[in-house]
Amino acid sequence: MDLAFIAEIVPRLLAGLPLTLQLAGMSILLGTGIALPLALAQQLNKPLLGWPIRSYVAVFRGTPLLVQIFLIYYGLGQFRPFLQQIGLWGLFREPYWCAILALTLNTTAYGSEIMRGALQTVPRGQIEAAKALGMNRLQVLRLVVLPLALRQALPGYSNEIILMIKGSSLASIVTLMEVTGIAQGIISQTYRAIEVFVCAGAIYLALNFTVSRALAALEHRLSRHLRPAVDRAEINK
Repeated sequence: MDLAFIAEIVPRLLAGLPLTLQLAGMSILLGTGIALPLALAQQLNKPLLGWPIRSYVAVFRGTPLLVQIFLIYYGLGQFRPFLQQIGLWGLFREPYWCAILALTLNTTAYGSEIMRGALQTVPRGQIEAAKALGMNRLQVLRLVVLPLALRQALPGYSNEIILMIKGSSLASIVTLMEVTGIAQGIISQTYRAIEVFVCAGAIYLALNFTVSRALAALEHRLSRHLRPAVDRAEINK
């Protein structure tokens, strides 16, 4: 391991970190915003609504993210005349937006299943108690069901966020110069794969460690009512 070489390439790799964070952050935010309505829709027990959602989830959970990126980036080019007619070709010809779309669709599929499972864990008794207090259906959903479900979903969603951060490295195959893309460029110039990929892996490791610690702290804070009174007193100091 050449420490001088490592000191030279680390700043170059870190230059791709903002793009990595953009890809992961936007896909997670968009995916979460879509996953929750999909999960709620599946609770309605309407086949015409549930079957398309379950089919979508099965397809995107059952196929590799790499294949999904290829299909969106290269496959949509076959529909260029149609996309031009509806004014979307300017969007889909950009690798950035193709990567965002693929990552978003993938994390939405996983996120909707996490949310659906969390919604099913909400105790029926609490819902009935809220209705007995005179809450309407929207109030029950907003004040009882969603807060409980989102807290239950947080551990599983934490794993999905970390997977998306790592999955963003696949955007390098569509010419995006995030951390992995820059690493591949450096290797093609220097032929020193070990040092470069060790540094790139260390960057992802540090990023995911920071994210996991932040999410663990959030989970700890949201579940403080489940811990003994002594623990809560220490937290409030």
